Order: sequence, then C-alpha cells, then structure tokens
Amino acid sequence: MSRLQGKAQLRHTTLALAVAWACSAAQAQPAAPAQAAPAPDSEASAAPQPPSLAPINITGRHYDNSVGSSDAASQGVIRSELLASRPALRPGEVLEFVPGLIVTQHSGDGKANQYFLRGFNLDHGTDFATRVDGMPVNMPTHGHGQGYSDLNFLIPELVERIEYRKGPYFATHGDFAAAGAADILYKTRLDAPFAQVSVGQNGYRRGLAADSIQLRDDLTLLGAVEWMGNNGPWTVPEGLHRQNAVLRLTQGTRERGSTLSLMAYEARWNSTDQVPQRLIDAGSYNGRPFGRYDSVDPTDGGSTSRYSLSGEWHDRDRTGETRVSAYAMKYSLKLFSNFTYAMDRPATGDQFSQQDERKVFGGQASRAWNHTLAGLDARTEVGMQLRNDRIHVGLYDTQARQIIATTRVDDVRETLLGVYGQSTVQLTPWLRSVLGLRGDTARFAVNSLSNPANSGSARASQLSPKFTLVAGPWAQTEFFFNTGKGFHSNDARGTTAKVDPRTGDPVQAVPGLVAARGWELGVRTEAIANLQSSVAFWRLNSDSELVYVGDAGSTEASGASRRHGIEFNNRWTPSPHFLLDADLALTHARFANGERIPNAVDSVASVAATVKDIGPWSASLQWRYLGSGALVEDNSVRSTPASTFNLRVTRNLLDLSRGPASLTVDVFNLFNRKVDDIQYYYASQLPGEASAVNGRVVHPGEPRSVRVTYRVAF
Repeated sequence: MSRLQGKAQLRHTTLALAVAWACSAAQAQPAAPAQAAPAPDSEASAAPQPPSLAPINITGRHYDNSVGSSDAASQGVIRSELLASRPALRPGEVLEFVPGLIVTQHSGDGKANQYFLRGFNLDHGTDFATRVDGMPVNMPTHGHGQGYSDLNFLIPELVERIEYRKGPYFATHGDFAAAGAADILYKTRLDAPFAQVSVGQNGYRRGLAADSIQLRDDLTLLGAVEWMGNNGPWTVPEGLHRQNAVLRLTQGTRERGSTLSLMAYEARWNSTDQVPQRLIDAGSYNGRPFGRYDSVDPTDGGSTSRYSLSGEWHDRDRTGETRVSAYAMKYSLKLFSNFTYAMDRPATGDQFSQQDERKVFGGQASRAWNHTLAGLDARTEVGMQLRNDRIHVGLYDTQARQIIATTRVDDVRETLLGVYGQSTVQLTPWLRSVLGLRGDTARFAVNSLSNPANSGSARASQLSPKFTLVAGPWAQTEFFFNTGKGFHSNDARGTTAKVDPRTGDPVQAVPGLVAARGWELGVRTEAIANLQSSVAFWRLNSDSELVYVGDAGSTEASGASRRHGIEFNNRWTPSPHFLLDADLALTHARFANGERIPNAVDSVASVAATVKDIGPWSASLQWRYLGSGALVEDNSVRSTPASTFNLRVTRNLLDLSRGPASLTVDVFNLFNRKVDDIQYYYASQLPGEASAVNGRVVHPGEPRSVRVTYRVAF
C-alpha cells in the first residue's frame, strides 16, 4: 500500500468511526438533535464597521482585538493558536482565556464548572451566556441550578475562536448574558488529519482522532472522536469516562454557504464533593485518617449525555447579510450529591439526586444591511431568536444512589422569544454610535406531578435598550462608552410556586425575568509598538439575586445588588516568538443594603508568557490568581486566595514515515500549592456529631499533576 493510499484509508477510517459511534449512541438513546452552527463568521462578527473606519490589525494570530475591531473595551476574539499554547485541566477552562474569568470545580469533573467573573460567583453559569456553534449551553429550569452550563462536551482542539463580550450592552444576546457572554466556534476544516494520545498521573488517559475531507470544491466533511478517562487525586477514584464525537458537513464559502453538525457526548463519574475544613484540620474521621482528598459520602457522582443536531445557512451580498439557523438537542443528567452529610436525615444521610431530562428546540434568523441615514454611513441588523425547552425534572432523597423519597417532580414547558434591532452609524470620521433595542418574552407552564398546588403558568416580558459610543482612533487609541439593560430568567418552578415542597409552608412566586442595568467606560490603545492595552471601568446593578436552589427544591431570595470594578488587560508581542498576557480585574460587590455578597471575589489575575518556534521548542508558563471574597454577608469569614502556576512545553518532532509530530508535557499546579477551588460557609453535621456546625466547607484544588501528549499529523 502506498503512503497516499494509507493516508486516505486512515481519513475514511476516522470518519467511519465517528459515524458509527454517533449512530450507535443514537440507537442507545433516542436521537437528540441540537445545535445551531454558525458559518465561519458568527453573528457576533457579523457587524462590520462602516467602511470609513477600517480596522488596524495587530501583529500575530492569537487575538483579533485591534483598534477599530470592537464596540467595547471588554470585547474581543481569541484565536485557536492561543488556545493551543496553554494547558487546560478541564475542557471548560478554555473560557479562562477570557480576561478576568476564572473556572474551577466543586465536584466531579463530569459536572458543570464553577465560574467567577466581575464579582459574580456565577455558580454553574447564571449571568454568563455560553454558546457553541450557535447552540446555547446554559440550561434554564435545570435540576441542579439555573443557567447550568456544562462545557465538558467541548473538544478544545476543534475550537477555531472564542468571541467574548461583557456587560448587557449587546442586543444580539439575551438570557443569562448580564455579566457577559462567549460564543465558541468550531473549525470547519483541518490543516491535516491528526491523532493524539495523552497519559498522566492518577489514571488520566485520553485519545483523540480528527480529520476533514474535501468531498468536492465547496463541500467539506469534518469528523472527530474522543475518549477520556481519569481517576484524579481523590481517595475514592473519580472513575470518569467520557465519550465524544463530532461530525460537521460544510458547503459553500464565507459569502454563501451552510453547515450541518451532529454532536454526541456521554459521561459518568464518581465525585468527591466539598468537605468541612474542620474535618481536614482534625486529620481523622471515624477512627481513620482523613486528608484533603477524602470523601464523606463515597457514593456521590453522576452521569450525563447530550446529543445535538444543528444547521446554519448564510448569504452575503453587496447590500448585506442574511443568517438562518436551527438546532435540536436531547439532554439528560443524573446527579447525586451530599453537602450537609447527616444534618437533615441522620439515619440515611443527606444525599439527594437531581435529575433532568429535556428536549430543546430553537433557532434564530437575522438580516443586516448597509445603508445611509441622514447622509451618514450606517449598518442595521434585525433578528429573532426562539427557544423551547420540554423538561422533566426531579429532586429525590437518596441513599447510596437509591431513591428513598421524592421531594418534587415536574414537567415544564418553557419558551423564550427574543427580537432585536441595532444600528451602527458613523457620525463623524472619528465617532460612531450603536443604538439597539431588544425585546424578550418568556412563557412558563409547570405541571407539578408531586404537588399539584405548585402547578400553573406564568409569563414575563422585558424591553432592553442598548447604547454605545466609540471615539477615535487618535494615535492608535480609541475610547468607549457602553450602557444597557439585560436580564436572566428564573427557574420556571419558582414562577408558579405556592408551597415549599419540603415543609408545605406557603411561599411567594418569583418573577420570570430579573433585570440588570450596567454601564462601562473604556479605552483601548496600541500607541506603544507591539503592546495592546485596554482599561474598562464598569458598573452592574441587578434587581434581585433570586436564585432557584435545586438542592432544596425551592427559591431562595436575596436583595438587589450593586457591583463595580476595573479591568486592565495587556498583550505584548515584541517578536513573532514571544507573547506576554497580563490581566487584572478588581471588583467591589455589595447588596443594596450594604452587606457583602457571599463568594463575590474581590480580585482576579492572570499572567502568561509564551515562547514559540524556538527551533523545535515552544513553551508557556501561566500564573492564575483567584482572590479572596466574603463567605458571609457581614464579612466576618473570608475565603483564602488561590495562586497556582501551569506549565506547557512542546517539542516538535519529524516523523518521516507518518508526518509532523509533537510531544507535549503539561504540568498543572507546578509548585504543588495547597489551594481550594471553591470555599463556602454553611451549617453541616457529620455522622456522630451532636448538632450541626457552622463552618468553612471546601473543595480542594488538585495537587501537582503531569500529563504527556503525543500528537501525529498524517
């Protein structure tokens, strides 16, 4: 067999495996479509500036954040080249490339991450909207938490770019986007097919194979399959098993074309949830040693799956651009957790299960066109977005993953419709404005199978105006003013609640949509050669911190909040071989009554130095810092900051028989610092304790670990 024949056979084998995996998964679980995949340019990039203000491009391919490229100092684009330069402990950590955002975990790695941004403990995604190829990741009325955003299905090597924005200033984004949003876009073709194998400490192993085939001049098929397993440092092995597959069929060009995407993902795991600090300090439990990585309830864990089908079509002409997309998804989660141990049910323990099964259907359409307004160059875009979730969600008391009682079970129908319009007008050669208006309406229908008193329907609507001014550039410097109104939806079960599902006490229903209002002053400059810097002063006020607490099956109310802060971001590229990123974010977060907001960290920082193509070598070293925050409203207990370093070193190899290859060594928590990924302060009771104890509860960060990856292109 010739080498060319071997390469062709390998390509077809890779794609055949992807098709077979996806088909078998679809037979094992009813097909589940879902995801709207935008064209090579997403709607976020579908707002080019008027011709009189041409972008000034910065050297390098890591960022597309040059002067003239965005409508806010805190908006930007991250390219795949940068994503490949640094290690990520978990798939969701690709979002840490967004300046000021920190990603952690407080349970097993099959569960959605914990996110911190702009003084928000975003929990698992509330107030930060994430989309992958146009498909929303956040889950409303979720079994575990409102806006649950599980990115574990992501394959980082397929990401083409991340388009991020912060604040409620963008008419194209609605639910969950008050603090910010990120659109993650997959590649439509690969430079070459590749396969890679990773191994590491604590039973880590991962295999990935991907290829794209040019079926004809304007038709490309991309396929990828992934398998990953990990036990982690935990005394109870995590036993994480993750399977993933992607197929993408792309037709046409950037001007006119379409994409059809199929994704399939499954995972199961055991989890070591957060444990009381008092137990770690004691060093023993029930007569046996107890350390940082031990578990109180060894039966915690879960399983999840996500299947999606999406399609997108776009058309550009001299007058404008049209985009239409649609997605369908089938999702499931079974989660078993125990955060209070034996406080409520001493005989059986406090483990509970949150279960979520849903089908999601949605789509969007937009039209943008260039025109003149009172003789001024302008561009206007109008669009519509529709999403419908059909949800079966339950909360149960369990013991060792066996259901022993039912707290509540509900069938929910939730529909969210959003329409928007925005116009960019070039007022003068040095001043442009963006005026937008968004309208959203949500309908909730709850059929409470366990307590009919909580059944009912509700409706909520909101208008969200947006306004932006961009001045400059002068001396390669521009200035921004942004203001707008946004929102996040509340759990549908809270909008129709009449009685507490556990106690039977009367409760008050919550509004379906919670408004947030914010503004930002910013500057971006490239006045110093090879240095791109931005500063943003921002403020965000939320009408309510109402959050549906899936652990309890009820809505927990807190007051209105006020947050403000400053972000300082820098990108220095003195040569094609070196990049230095330095980001700092400081935040002041308070309830309207002046009390502290628990888990609102005061500071976040990241500094990363990357060298590439020094002969066959490339390397990066990143320092990441999650600052301290109040754990209780009176600030009497605070979290301890977490400071870690991650290292990546890559050696390019030349395998003449197979093609270019590389060997990469990743070292996480390089100096083996004892840090916590998350810290809380609440009451818990261990078996054997006479009463509940208020105290610090932590989930430790992982100790130093090493992973080695061998990658070969064909």
